[in-house]
Amino acid sequence: MRKEQGKNLSKRAILVMITMATFLSGFTGSSINVALPAIGREFSMDAVLLGWTVTVYPLTSAVLLIPFGRLADIYGRSRIFTYGIMTYTASSFLSAMSISGTMLILLRILQGVGAAMLFTTVISILTSVFPAGERGRVLGINTASVYSGLSMGPFLGGLLTAHIGWRSIFWMSVVMGVAVILLRFWKMKGEWAEAKGARFDIAGSIIYSLSLGALIIGLSLLPSSQGVWIVAAGILGGLAFIRLESRVSSPVLNLNLFKNNPGFAFSNLAALLNYAATYAITFLLSLYLQYTRGFSPDRTGLILVSMPAMQAIFAPLAGRLSDRIEPRLLASTGMALTTAGLGMLIVLGQDTSIGYILASLAISGLGFGFFTPPNTNSVMSSVERNYYGVAAATLATMRQVGFTFSMAIAMLILSIHIGRVEITPEYYGSVLVSARVAFIVFTILCFAGIFASLARGKVKRGEAQAH
Repeated sequence: MRKEQGKNLSKRAILVMITMATFLSGFTGSSINVALPAIGREFSMDAVLLGWTVTVYPLTSAVLLIPFGRLADIYGRSRIFTYGIMTYTASSFLSAMSISGTMLILLRILQGVGAAMLFTTVISILTSVFPAGERGRVLGINTASVYSGLSMGPFLGGLLTAHIGWRSIFWMSVVMGVAVILLRFWKMKGEWAEAKGARFDIAGSIIYSLSLGALIIGLSLLPSSQGVWIVAAGILGGLAFIRLESRVSSPVLNLNLFKNNPGFAFSNLAALLNYAATYAITFLLSLYLQYTRGFSPDRTGLILVSMPAMQAIFAPLAGRLSDRIEPRLLASTGMALTTAGLGMLIVLGQDTSIGYILASLAISGLGFGFFTPPNTNSVMSSVERNYYGVAAATLATMRQVGFTFSMAIAMLILSIHIGRVEITPEYYGSVLVSARVAFIVFTILCFAGIFASLARGKVKRGEAQAH
């Protein structure tokens, strides 16, 4: 009895620690959007550079997630998690001391490295610790912690930026990061490395990271000829990566996870489309509300909090339901709701009521809350234990690539309508037009995601899907 109680206590402590880490990542990611105008004024940054301040973070983590996922399977998820939270905290400390826009962007890259180590391990650690019958519940709690951070980010970030300054956002991240580090060394004693002894595919990791990085950067530079060439290089590198991975005995990414496992493949595709359609909403509405409507950072944060707040409220419910109801149905319903909320923003105007904007964000947030935990449960339930790290990293990669692709679409549209200039009153109307065009594109992407979600089929829980 005492041993079982100790085991349950350890599980709860790990859940608390993971919840704090995912809250931190959500908070930092959303609060920086509200601070962008203040950062732009201090460092005289144009709209595209401000976009890169946001974009380099998911871009960096995206290209490193799969390699770190494989490293976690081989050398231990706890170890990689520890390196990740320490890197994340250190980069937040240095970001708070930035003296130029370039320095801030470079430190956001370092923060992305730490985030990659966190994102690739939090889900796999939870999946390793909790059995299948409890998995949906804890994944729902974890998702809610991300969205709690996302919901509090705009509100607290707006208050901090308005009354103390944008640097205080990073100082707050430092405090939370230190708390996670202390809890990790105090409570998490175990290690999970089901692929221990396997060889790490260095060549495949390098080709993968360079190819994905080139593809994402190239997309952000379109429609320039330079962007086209970089995208082409990324595609060629991707083809070389696929050929290499099919020949090595211990690949960084087992391609059979996609070829022989439709549940895994379509769940990841649905995630990619969902994140690509939703991540830039906060970025675009932050610019619209502060520039076009003239709202303060703290008032803007109060408005933007509605979407992640709905996600945080309903994600635990969706997670629990996914333990009993087919995840495909819950996730597809969530995707449909998000599509409806995005469609409402297409008609955004100079005098659109705040109630209308809040309603669209609430519907999108409700849909996102019902999509993510069941979709995550579907991915993690479709692979063997020795693939948990790579599976979690693959899903996290879909998220980060989706984030980056979403920002690339937004920045492309802004560069077409505004160009590389500082946003002044004469361009406020163009900000509104850019936002409307982007929401049309995002609605189409999310609508396509409904069909990808439905195509996954029923989840075969606990069965080995990759060999």
